[in-house]
Amino acid sequence: MAAAPIVVKLGSALIADSGGEPRRDVLAAAAAEIAVSVAAGKPVCVVSSGAIALGRAAAGIGSSPALPQLQAASALGQATLQAAWGEALGGHGLAAAQVLLTAAEIADRSAYLNVRAALRALFDLGAVPVLNENDATATDEISFGDNDLLAAQVAVLLGAERLFLLTAAPGVMTDVPGSPGARVVESGADVAGARLGRPTASGRGGMESKIRAAELAAGGGVPVWIASPDDLADLFAGRPAGTSFAPADRGESAFKLWLRHGKRMVATVTVDDGAARAITAGNASLLAVGISGVAGVFRPGDGVEIADGAGHALARGIAGVDSAAVASRPTGVEVVHRDRLVVL
Repeated sequence: MAAAPIVVKLGSALIADSGGEPRRDVLAAAAAEIAVSVAAGKPVCVVSSGAIALGRAAAGIGSSPALPQLQAASALGQATLQAAWGEALGGHGLAAAQVLLTAAEIADRSAYLNVRAALRALFDLGAVPVLNENDATATDEISFGDNDLLAAQVAVLLGAERLFLLTAAPGVMTDVPGSPGARVVESGADVAGARLGRPTASGRGGMESKIRAAELAAGGGVPVWIASPDDLADLFAGRPAGTSFAPADRGESAFKLWLRHGKRMVATVTVDDGAARAITAGNASLLAVGISGVAGVFRPGDGVEIADGAGHALARGIAGVDSAAVASRPTGVEVVHRDRLVVL
């Protein structure tokens, strides 16, 4: 099996210019650094936005399009996007493999494992997977929302060695880029006071999204850097650049990491103080008798968040019964088994 990969994410503003054409110089420069890494035995997984931006321009779709038009633009632009990556990577003898995902593949355990196995097989073949959200079919319910989160989820899924979230700025800035005195915040621990700019016209994420994604991936044990494409050579070489987020040392199983970061939560159950202590300190299962409230409807197999009386999230788990079964707080009914629960 190939070594742990590096995940590199590029947003729409880096992929498509203002006229809706691929920024082939950016892709070529990224492909050159990726090729060096792959040749050294370190596989790379690319998460690339840009399909909608490329497709809208090609189809002449104007501002404020309806959802079906955006989905059509994504379908049209995805072919252009993949061809651009194929050309850039092909110049170095690398095959670009197209992988389109929705959040449903991450939320379902079997699909999650299948995605991981497919990506690892591509690494073994020496190919470079190019991932994007499947915007042509995704709905709000099964959407990641932006590719920063997709990249973070994939990095955790793969147990990536590193995650690079590339942006037009040189990292998280203390003020809006270009402002007098604005400088790069070197540590992710210090980003709380930074003034974050708005997403670009072609993108959905922006710096706030990148910070959330970086914190998620770092929480799953993956070191993260938010930096410029100009910093890729330094990043691949392990030299400091941009804003870095140190990984948490969780030591959790792959299942627990998936439950913490991948499984979609459909409802929240509030528990009393005794149940809260039993779950967080006693490694106990969640019993119906300890539940004081339920927000949402869930069925066996659904993800539920467990919160205390003040509304603070304590844990996440997979329900073993449906929400109707806990309405009367029956004694002895196990709502979430401790082996299917992760404390936050």
